[in-house]
Amino acid sequence: MRRVLTILAVVAVAAIVVIGLTQTGGSKSDGGPGYDLSEAKQRLQGAPAPLAELHTQASTLIGGGKPAFEQRLASLKGHPVVINKWASWCAPCQAEFGVFESVGTERGKEIAFVGVNARDKRPAAERFIARYPVPYPSYEDPDEAIARAMKAPSNFPVTLFVDAQGKTVFTHQGGYRSAADLTADIDEHLGS
Repeated sequence: MRRVLTILAVVAVAAIVVIGLTQTGGSKSDGGPGYDLSEAKQRLQGAPAPLAELHTQASTLIGGGKPAFEQRLASLKGHPVVINKWASWCAPCQAEFGVFESVGTERGKEIAFVGVNARDKRPAAERFIARYPVPYPSYEDPDEAIARAMKAPSNFPVTLFVDAQGKTVFTHQGGYRSAADLTADIDEHLGS
């Protein structure tokens, strides 16, 4: 009986590991463990000024609420923007952050990436972005004022695609499983 329980425990642990790897993408090309933010910032050098400013604020939380966020979006006019609404407690958000690390680095010279940390506590969000760094900042949105202004659904995660004229052209609900999926949505909806 003890041997059967041991075998079952080993199988259960193996299944958890496999499920975890498939949900996070499991490959370095999708970011995650091994992602080097300093290297990413070097690769992003030479980006247009409004995008370069995002990269200098990589993996930081910015306060100021809706006015600060709207001011940032106004400064990005002329560039397509990908906005990712996330929370530290959201498992699908955790699973997709490697995708945003990778694509944000690959496409960050042509497309602005901005995060919105909604319904979260600042200390938890700071720990999260220290663990899952991305080459762009996130705006604090504890009461979802920014999310409501963007007409983002209340579920998590949500990614909005804003064209160069400032119009939201697509909303993706749920997490991205691969860099290829996010890149395909960028190409289809932002024409980049």
